[in-house]
Amino acid sequence: MKILSIESSCDETAAAVVEEGTRVLSSVVASQVDVHHVYGGVVPELASRKHIEAIVPVVRQALDEAGIAKEELDAVAVTQGPGLVGALLVGFSYAKAYAWGLGIPCVGVNHLEGHMSSIFLGAKGPEFPYVALLVSGGHTSLYYVTGHTDYELMGQTRDDAVGEAYDKVSKMLGLGYPGGVVIDCLAQKGDAKAISFPRPYLDKKAFDFSFSGLKSAVGRHLKENPDPDEKRLCDIAASFQESVAVVLCHKLMYAAKVKGCQHVAVVGGVAANSRVRQLVGEAARNRKLTFHTPELKYCGDNAAMIGAIGYHRFLEGRYLELNDDAYSRARLPSNTKHK
Repeated sequence: MKILSIESSCDETAAAVVEEGTRVLSSVVASQVDVHHVYGGVVPELASRKHIEAIVPVVRQALDEAGIAKEELDAVAVTQGPGLVGALLVGFSYAKAYAWGLGIPCVGVNHLEGHMSSIFLGAKGPEFPYVALLVSGGHTSLYYVTGHTDYELMGQTRDDAVGEAYDKVSKMLGLGYPGGVVIDCLAQKGDAKAISFPRPYLDKKAFDFSFSGLKSAVGRHLKENPDPDEKRLCDIAASFQESVAVVLCHKLMYAAKVKGCQHVAVVGGVAANSRVRQLVGEAARNRKLTFHTPELKYCGDNAAMIGAIGYHRFLEGRYLELNDDAYSRARLPSNTKHK
């Protein structure tokens, strides 16, 4: 079956056609980075307006690239939340109307579930159960995953998500927005041992995260050592990134040990980070675990991942009604259990 999927939770307008939840026939993403860069972060009102401008051409392009007519679609899947509510409503309203016009089901899915399903796009993915680390601009969480729609939340951030910490540190360093890619690039030219930033474990035998203290430590260092030259910038970036990656890796490996899992995954925008991928990959190999992470193009927000989880929600018969609404808060997937 073929699903048209739509994603508009933040600053990317995306559409894709996904077959059987794994085969990507097309994936189109219209980024707004250039729009928000000058403001140092996403401006919700501007994001909503840009989604309105982009949604129709992006969907048309996705169908064209997939080589199918809209009449060949079996369902529409769309991000229902969490995210910026104005941005969400553009894609959500469009998807419901599109499906209603075609007389096919519309499935609303959780954005976080989409990220966790991204590892099945074009790949077999891990066997169940596995432990997934979801790291992005708005979320840092650990899940014990026993099925495509069955999760147990093991831990989450108490303050800043990893991607948010990257953006804030990037702003401190005068590097602009978004911060993840630029800090990763600088870090590869720096010395990760140059500065002794704290490793914010909170508790090495617990699964919650906190990165606000690390962010503050970078701020204090800059206050004590203002106007760093290029080499020093690279060292700061590398030392900050190392602290983040070490903590993420430790929590994921410990979670796998506690659950007795042989499979681990890292998903979300920060899954594209070179040091996180390297460190987790090495730790997994040393422990004889299989390590799964999405292709780079599916790490950030995209609609193909929405189609991946939308397929399984479709099989469960979880269809939207026309009066259903989007939600902005990080509501957990409906099957999620608390530890």
